[in-house]
Amino acid sequence: MGSETYHEPYDVLSPAARDMHRALWSLIEELEAIDWYAQRAEVTNDAELRAVLLHNRAEEIEHAMMNLEWIRRQDSLFDKNIRTYLLKDVPITEIEEREEGKEGGGGESEGAGASLPERGGSGRGLGIGSLRGR
Repeated sequence: MGSETYHEPYDVLSPAARDMHRALWSLIEELEAIDWYAQRAEVTNDAELRAVLLHNRAEEIEHAMMNLEWIRRQDSLFDKNIRTYLLKDVPITEIEEREEGKEGGGGESEGAGASLPERGGSGRGLGIGSLRGR
């Protein structure tokens, strides 16, 4: 079992890492399908075909959001960023500035690898605690 999209040997990746890979690639494929259906719907001259294609596009959006929700539930850094950036009414480019103001400075509140699972872990962080102030 393998994939051309794996960058590391499949057999050394944890089951959690393999599942995340599956979910991420499923999300990519759903987003690609959304784009394809939208393009096809835009250029067809047949109203009934356009309706079918737009219906299919809507289904793919549902699938993409289901994948994204699974990813959010597995990865604390995705969860944090989804909660920060999605479903907001303020200008998107201002969200980061507002969040940094709340935290009292720049930079990430967690380390760059904070969302990586431990070997055989849950996918909810490294489990090593904060490295700040040490």
